[in-house]
Amino acid sequence: MVTEMQGPRPGRRAVCGLGMFAAAGAVLPTRWARAAPASARKPPALSAAGRQFLAGRLRHTTVLQSFTVDERHGHLYALQLVAGGVRLAGEERAPSHAERVENGDLCLNRLTLDGSAAGHMYLKGFGHGGSIGLEESAGGVTLWTEWDANPASGYGRGVCRFRFTDGRVLEHGSDGLRTYHPVTGSTSNFPALDVTHRQLLLRYKTGGIPRFALYDLDRFRARQFLPLADFPQPGADLDLPFQGMAVYGDYAYQLLGSAYGTGNPASSGGNTRLYRIGLRTGRVVWQQVERTAPGLSPREPEGLAVLRSGGTPRLCLGFVEGPAGSRTFRLYDKALS
Repeated sequence: MVTEMQGPRPGRRAVCGLGMFAAAGAVLPTRWARAAPASARKPPALSAAGRQFLAGRLRHTTVLQSFTVDERHGHLYALQLVAGGVRLAGEERAPSHAERVENGDLCLNRLTLDGSAAGHMYLKGFGHGGSIGLEESAGGVTLWTEWDANPASGYGRGVCRFRFTDGRVLEHGSDGLRTYHPVTGSTSNFPALDVTHRQLLLRYKTGGIPRFALYDLDRFRARQFLPLADFPQPGADLDLPFQGMAVYGDYAYQLLGSAYGTGNPASSGGNTRLYRIGLRTGRVVWQQVERTAPGLSPREPEGLAVLRSGGTPRLCLGFVEGPAGSRTFRLYDKALS
C-alpha cells in the first residue's frame, strides 16, 4: 500500500492559522456558544476496544483506503486504488499498479452490511482515497471524494460529489461531477461529512503542512469557502501515516498508524493512534494508542466513519489484514460518548 506520511512539524506560521479560526468566531455555529466540555476527561466508551461490525473483501487485491456507511439503505461504500493489470473500458492497455497510484485511479466498492458485493464504480484521476463522505436521499446517495489528482503525487487538489451509478467509469471531467477547489494550491484534499450538523471537514496540505478546515456544508456546496475553523493537523510530528478521519458535532476524529512490521512489531501492540480533536480550539482533547483487534495480521488501520442509527452515535474503525494480494478488511465500532 502507498500511505501518505505526515508533513514536517507545524511551525510558527502554521500555528498562527488558529488566529484565522478565532477571527471567524462571528460565524461559528451557535452550539459553540456553550461552555467547552472538560477536556481532561477520558471518554470511557471511546477508550474501550471496538466490537466487530462487518468483515469483507473488496473487488481488487489492493487494500481498503476509506469507507462510509449508508445506514438507510444498508450499504457500505469503500475506496481502494485500482490494482495493476486491470484494463477499463476505453483504455488501450492495462496500467501497472504504480501507474494507477500515480494517476489517482480508484475503485469505489458498494457492499451490503453482511459484506456481500453490491456494485462498483471507477474514479480515474481522483486521488488516493483518503476519506469519503455520503449524503443520503430517497432517490439514491451522493458521495464526496478527493478529486483532481496531482500528477506529481497522485493526491487530489480538490474534492467532488456525484451520484453512485453501478458500473460507471468517472473521469476527471465527466458529466455529473460537482467539483470544488476550496484551498488554492493545496493537495491531499480529503472530505468527511457530518450531515446531522451540516458540516464538512476537509484535510488538506499546503506547503507540506497538513491542516484541517471545517465548513458549513450548505455554504460549501454553494462555493462559499470561508472556513468556520482552520488549524494544523495534530500529531503530524509523529511521522505516522494518516489513515482516516471523521467529524461529528463539536469534534473531529483522526486515525494514524502503520501495519505491524519492522519497527512496529505485534508484540508492541502497534502504533495505531486514535484522536478526538475539539473543533472550537483545534486542540486534542483525548487520544490513545488504539488496542482494538490486536491479533490481526498485519493489522493496518484504514478509515473512520460515524454511525448514527440506534440512538447513540458510534465511531467505526477499519483495519486490513491478510497477505499481500489477498487482503481482507474488518470494521469495528464503539460509542462516541
